[in-house]
Amino acid sequence: GKGVYKVVDQSYLANAFTEPSLIERLVDFEKEIGVIVARNESGEVKTFPLVEMEFNPEANLVEFLISPSTLPFEVQMEAENIAKRIAETLNIVGILAVEMFLTKDGQILVNELAPRPHNSGHQSIEGNVVSQFEQHLRAIFDQPLGDTACLSNAIMVNILGEAGYEGPAVYQGIEKILKCAGVYVHLYGKALTKPFRKMGHVTIVDNDREKAIEKARYVQQTLKVIA
Repeated sequence: GKGVYKVVDQSYLANAFTEPSLIERLVDFEKEIGVIVARNESGEVKTFPLVEMEFNPEANLVEFLISPSTLPFEVQMEAENIAKRIAETLNIVGILAVEMFLTKDGQILVNELAPRPHNSGHQSIEGNVVSQFEQHLRAIFDQPLGDTACLSNAIMVNILGEAGYEGPAVYQGIEKILKCAGVYVHLYGKALTKPFRKMGHVTIVDNDREKAIEKARYVQQTLKVIA
C-alpha cells in the first residue's frame, strides 16, 4: 500500500530512499493469501476461510480477492493454523488480518499483520455467515464468536482512484454495475479522489465461482473513479 516501493533492479534505487526506509528481501511467490482471525478475551479463536488475492502492480495494494480459496486443503489448514498461533501468542483481542505469501516450493511466509478489520476480509459482509465487523465487536465485548462459514463464492474488488485524476470524485459506470445481480457497492464517502486512493469496494457473490469471477472482471473494467 502507501509507502511501498518495489525495487526491481539497480535503476530503481534513485527513488528508493526518499523517506526513512525498511528494506525487505523480494520474495518470488506463487500467490498472496490471507486469513482473518478473531480472538476474544476468554481465549476463543476462530478464523475465516482462506482467501486468495491479486495486487495492483503499481500501487502494491489488494485489487482483487477471491473467497473461499481453492488451494489444497493442507495449505488452507496450515495458513489458518498459523493465523491462530499468531493471535494466541500475541494475546490479540479483536480481529487480526494475517497476509501471507505461498512460495513456489509450497512454503507459507507471513508478510503482514494488521490488528483491525481489513481489506482482505471486506467480502465477509455479503459472503460469510458473520462479517469481520460483527466478529470484531463480538471479540472485543468478549461474546461468543460467530459462524465464519462462507455463504457463497465472493469476490471483492477495490475501487481505486484512476491514474491521472485528482479532485472531486466521479464514479463513472456505477449505474451499469448496479444492474448486475449479486453486485454490492460500498463507497467510503471520500469526496476527493487521487491516483490509487481507496474509494470503496465492490463485493460480487454467485454460487457459480466462474460467473462470480466474470462479473468481478466486468466491474473492474466498467467502474472508474475519475474527477
